[in-house]
Amino acid sequence: MDFVPAEIGTPITVEIAEIAAPSAPLAPTSTPSRISKDAIRTSLRASTADGIFAALFSIATGSILLGNFLVELDASPVVFGLVSSIPMLLHLFQPIGAYLSERSTSRFQYSLQTHGIARLLWVILVIGIASFSWGWLDSNQLVILSLSILLCTHLLGGLAIASCLSWIAMLVPRQLRGRYFGLRNSLANLTELLSLPLAGLAISHWYGGSIQGYGVILLVGIFFGIVSLGCQYFQVDMNPQLQNTYYASSSQTSEIQADSSPNELGDTSGAISLPQILTTENDLISSIKKNSNYLVFLLYFGFWTFAVNLSAPFFNLYLLDTLNLDVSWVTFYNSLRAGAHMLMLIVWGKLSDKIGNRRILISTGILIAVIPWLWLRIGSSPLDLWLWLPLLHIFIGANWGGVDLCNNNLQIEIAPLKNQSIYFAIAAAIAGVSGALGATIGGFIAQFAGSFGIVEVFIVSGILRLASLIPLIIKKDLGSKCEII
Repeated sequence: MDFVPAEIGTPITVEIAEIAAPSAPLAPTSTPSRISKDAIRTSLRASTADGIFAALFSIATGSILLGNFLVELDASPVVFGLVSSIPMLLHLFQPIGAYLSERSTSRFQYSLQTHGIARLLWVILVIGIASFSWGWLDSNQLVILSLSILLCTHLLGGLAIASCLSWIAMLVPRQLRGRYFGLRNSLANLTELLSLPLAGLAISHWYGGSIQGYGVILLVGIFFGIVSLGCQYFQVDMNPQLQNTYYASSSQTSEIQADSSPNELGDTSGAISLPQILTTENDLISSIKKNSNYLVFLLYFGFWTFAVNLSAPFFNLYLLDTLNLDVSWVTFYNSLRAGAHMLMLIVWGKLSDKIGNRRILISTGILIAVIPWLWLRIGSSPLDLWLWLPLLHIFIGANWGGVDLCNNNLQIEIAPLKNQSIYFAIAAAIAGVSGALGATIGGFIAQFAGSFGIVEVFIVSGILRLASLIPLIIKKDLGSKCEII
C-alpha cells in the first residue's frame, strides 16, 4: 500500500498550559501551571498507548480490509477512488476545526466530541452488515452506506486533527522530536504488523463469509478506537486560549526540556486581555505571507499528495481484483511493509535529529517516486508472488517511514507557535484537496480507460512525484529554523 498517511505527528516546545490531573475533572478556568518532567513522561506514555490502540482501529477501518469488503460487494474503481479521496477532501474542514478548537478550553474534551463521535458512527456500518446478511440490504445499498459512514467520520476527524497535532506538539520536547515519534510510530507499525495478518485470516476463514467476518473485525476495531481515546485522559490537557495568551504576553517562549527541571514560566494572568490577543483574519494572512518556509512547504506538500494519490488507491485493488489474491495474502504483504516501516522509523528518527528533515525527504522522495513504475512489472507468476511482491512492499515501507516522519517534523519546525493548529489545518486542507483530486482523477481514468489507463496513471504518477520534490531542492534552508511571526 502506498498512501500519504493522515496520521498526526510531532513538535517543538512545551509551553504554558492548563493542566488537569488525570484523576481530577477538567478546570478550564484555572490558572496556568508549569509542567513537570513526570507529567511529560506520563503524557508521552499515554500518547504512545493512544497510537497503538488507534492503529488497531485504523486496521479495521483502513484501506486494506475495507477495500476487500468493497471488492466482495463488487464495487467499481470509482468507488475505490472515492474511498481514498473522501478522507483527504475532508481535510478542507481542518481550518474550521482549528478555529473551533482554538476557542475551546480543553484539547481533551474537544477530541472526545469529535473523534469520539466519529468512531462510534462505524457501529452503523456493523448494523448495516448484519442487515445485509439477513437480506434487508443489497450490495449497492451497503456500498452507499459505507461511503456515507466514511464521509461523516472523516468530516468529524478533519475537525479534530489539527487540535490533536497542536496538543501533542506542546508536549514533546524539541530535542526528542525525531526519536520519540520514531519510537511511537514504530510501535504503531508493530501493532499493524502483528494484527493485520490475523485480521485478514479471520475474515477469509469466517464461517459466515468474509463480509460477516469484516463486520466482526470492525466491531472489535471500534472498541479499541474508544480505548485509544481513553488513553488521552492521562495526557496533560491544554487550554488553547491560555496558550495564545501566553504567546501574546511574551515574545520569548520558554521551553520545557526533558532533561531539565521544570521551567518557571510565571503567572501571565492579567497580562493581556483575551480580546486583545485573538488575531484577526488579516493578521493571520499577513503572517502566512511573511513565512516563506511555510509557503514553500505548502507548494511541495500539495503537489506531492496529488502525485502520490493519483495511483495509490489502485495498488491493493490490483492485488485483490486483477490478480485475484486472497485477502490473507494481501494483508501478509502489507504486514511486511509495516514491519519495514517500523524498523526504519527508528533509523529515520535519529537521522532527522542529526541531518535535518529536508535531506531525508529528498532522498526518500526519489525512491518513492519510482514505486508506480515498479508496480508495472508485477504480474501473477510465482516469482512475482513469492519474491518481487514481498520485496516491493518492504521497499515501500522502509522509504515511507522517512517520508511520514520528516513531513510531520518539517511542518512543526516551520509553523509558528501562535495559532499553530491553524497552520497545521491549512497545510492539511491543501494536501487533502490535492490528494482527493488525484485519487478521483485516477479512479475515473482507471475505470473508463481500461488497463491502458492504469498504465498511464502509474507512469504519470511517478513523473509528478519527482517534480513535486523541486521546491525542496531549491529551498535549501527549508526547516533550518522555526519562523515565529
